[in-house]
Parts: sequence; C-alpha cells; structure tokens
Amino acid sequence: MSIDQGAGTGFSTMRGRNYPAIRQFTVFLENRVGQLLEVVRRFEGSKVRIVALSITDSCECAFVRFLLSDPEGGREILERAGLAIVESDLIGVEMPAGPQPLLAICTALLQAEVNIIQAYPLFVRPHGSAAVALMVDNIEMGLETLSSKGFHMVTEADLAEGD
Repeated sequence: MSIDQGAGTGFSTMRGRNYPAIRQFTVFLENRVGQLLEVVRRFEGSKVRIVALSITDSCECAFVRFLLSDPEGGREILERAGLAIVESDLIGVEMPAGPQPLLAICTALLQAEVNIIQAYPLFVRPHGSAAVALMVDNIEMGLETLSSKGFHMVTEADLAEGD
C-alpha cells in the first residue's frame, strides 16, 4: 500500500502533503573567499536559523545546501539576495537508540530498495535526539518504510521549535 492510496502517515504540511518532508535550499556560489559568509549573514537579524548545512565544492563553484528553521522566511531572504535557489524535499529522521543507529536506518531503506543520494546531520536535536537529513530517490517509499519500522520523522515544525 502506498501513501498515494490513502495509507499516509497521518502527517500534514503547510504545502498540503501528507508526509513530513523537510525543505532543502541549494544555493550555487562562486568558489571565492567570503562567499559563504555573505550568504550566512543574510539571516542575521532574522528569526530564520540554519539548522543543517552541507557544502559540495569544486575548483570554480560550490553548492551550499541549507535546512532552515523557517523555510518560507528563508526562501524570501535568499530570493531578496538575488540568489538562484533550488528547493528539494528531504526526509528528516531521528537517530534511534543503539550502538549503530545509522546502520539501522540504512538497512531499513535498503530493504525497501530506497537509495540515499545525500545525507548530513542536523545542528538541532528536535526531540533531544540526534537527527539526520536524507535525500532519497523515492521519498514517499522512504517515509513509509521508516515510519512503518518505528523511526521518528523530523518535520518542518520540529525545526522551527526554539524560535
């Protein structure tokens, strides 16, 4: 049974979907000293916090990926700065208790034949547990699989806590 068939996880987002995806913003930057600082400073004085960050670097450019405590406010800040941004949906999942929590997550996704494309940790601990952001090749199947195996998802509302 799939989420599209009405067997959703019971979550709802402001964008009207029934799964707890979190939005990632990717910004393309020239690979020059100070470029990242210029982008990060855009959030200064706002209530928008960077709650996760990943940088993929090459000789000429860098892709900076952000998860933000307020995705709508963050998009507005990035757009006002004139930055080209790409939005993507990721899964936020709390690390389960145990000696190898990432192994448990990877095993569950492998059993469902869901491939992890990107992964990086969150700076915040929404429910007191470490958490990771995952881009997968099939987000609906990934969310359904992890939820059915008892993993706790991190939602955009969880990222906003503490504002």
